Amino acid sequence: MSNFRDAQSQAHPSKTNTILLGVICVLILILVMQIWLLTTALNVSLEGVETLKWPAFIASTLLFLSGAALLRYLPNPIGQAKKATRAAKTRTLL
Repeated sequence: MSNFRDAQSQAHPSKTNTILLGVICVLILILVMQIWLLTTALNVSLEGVETLKWPAFIASTLLFLSGAALLRYLPNPIGQAKKATRAAKTRTLL
């Protein structure tokens, strides 16, 4: 039974590039949202309103965790992917 990482290492390079591009775009979007959230929270905090700091902290933590979870879907470097493919082939032969 294969898992996501084995299937990804055996995928065509153009499919791997598409996955990489999609993950990077989503990570950039998450980073922009965190910067916007930080800027908004600091502006509101400087005005003296303290009600926004905990919701902003929770939202920023959730964005960080979602970005960290997305890192799992980044493809292996090419050299490691070839080694993983060879290892998978030898496992199936045994």
